[in-house]
Amino acid sequence: VVPIPTPLVTVCPTPGTYEFPAVTVKINNTITVVAARTTPLTPGPNTWGGYTVTVNGSSTVTCPYVQIQTSGTVVTSVVKETTYVCPSAGVYTPIEPTSTTASVSTVLVYPVPTTYTPDVYTAPATTVTATVSDYVYVCPLETATRSTTAVATTTAAPIVPAKISVQAYSAPAKPSVQEFSAPAKPSVQASSPSATPSKAPSSSPDIKVNGKKWAMTYTPYTKAGLCKTASEVDSDISLIASKGFTTVRLYATDCFGLTNVGASCKAHGLKLIMGVFIKADGIDGARPQIGEIANWGKQGNWDLIVMLVVGNEALFNNYCSASQLAGFISEAKSTWSAAGYKGPVTTTEPLDKLQASGGELCGVIDVIGANIQPFFNGGINAASAGTFVKGQLDLAAKVCPGKTAYNLECGWPNGGNANSASVPGASQQAAAIADIIDKVGEHTVIFSFDNDAWKHPGEFGVEQYFGCSNLF
Repeated sequence: VVPIPTPLVTVCPTPGTYEFPAVTVKINNTITVVAARTTPLTPGPNTWGGYTVTVNGSSTVTCPYVQIQTSGTVVTSVVKETTYVCPSAGVYTPIEPTSTTASVSTVLVYPVPTTYTPDVYTAPATTVTATVSDYVYVCPLETATRSTTAVATTTAAPIVPAKISVQAYSAPAKPSVQEFSAPAKPSVQASSPSATPSKAPSSSPDIKVNGKKWAMTYTPYTKAGLCKTASEVDSDISLIASKGFTTVRLYATDCFGLTNVGASCKAHGLKLIMGVFIKADGIDGARPQIGEIANWGKQGNWDLIVMLVVGNEALFNNYCSASQLAGFISEAKSTWSAAGYKGPVTTTEPLDKLQASGGELCGVIDVIGANIQPFFNGGINAASAGTFVKGQLDLAAKVCPGKTAYNLECGWPNGGNANSASVPGASQQAAAIADIIDKVGEHTVIFSFDNDAWKHPGEFGVEQYFGCSNLF
């Protein structure tokens, strides 16, 4: 029997701390399996699941789906396929999402078909703190070949099952911590892109700055990689507001980010740059976040959003192609527009990836998003970090002429090892951040709020040390 890298579903029977050893499996052939996925449900109408595809012309697509089969007391989830004829170019939904009305806030676990390509997959050693009985923990396996991996740990919170009838896994579970890739190590481009850009953006962000300070990145994790409580998140967001920033960038919807971070931003007068995070399971794995954001936005929250970002270095990490990403952005824009969102949508990549993919992306993004991390250039000293970033941001603006460019992730490490002339350290970080704010602060999201001890150290041992809120 060949092990298949389906997510590990574990029941913690009583409150307490549980430790699970690392699990590594290898598959030699591409295979589609039934995997568990979570989605938060809020009181009122909710939708989840479904399958949407973007085609460039008339075509027939094959879509996998999960069929629930019952025989006596045995319930089996089976992967099936259906075909769908798309008569012309456009966005189609061969498999409609499921709709329901929940009476209370909860988290639903439901089965989805997930395709894995030949590779080595791992679930790292995990510590789970359960605060309720029969807590269900879902830990996805990720490719073991990634250069940076987050510690997949979480803490359980009481969850009241929703009073709904669905064909899904029976036990609700809190989402597992989502992995965020480390700052990119892009190759610096000295020339303009060759891609032909498209028309000007249809919408512009409602950017508000305080002097030269605009936004800071935030992830709702403790130093151990656990999900922070609502009160801990509120304390952090309050601190960001007190530092003079007007906006917070959140990478994904996990750890109740929409609910907790959104509520705290509203309470403290901050705006939100909201992300859809694409990871190793690709676009299909990221798709539920689109619906989560749409449902949340319809509840009177769109006024908090200044920008929606689909993917964070998804091309850099080879999680999808540029054409796939463009189609996914179009799909997201259509869903959010139907839900009442009128602001800009983009993605964000290192400069070289933007330049190589402008032809595919410029037609679907409203503004240009780049992640410019000067430390990884290797030839930049801290004091001139801002000058370097400005030059790179100017090049990014040329990818899609007429569209404003924003640097959505930029910082300098306070610890770790040197990358040639780029030296980490507390004083170096202070100098770099000061220069970045001075040169491009109005268009740059500072990375990041706090050091992230849960991250893998990375190539230079710096990935855990980008926290800089103490400098403001």
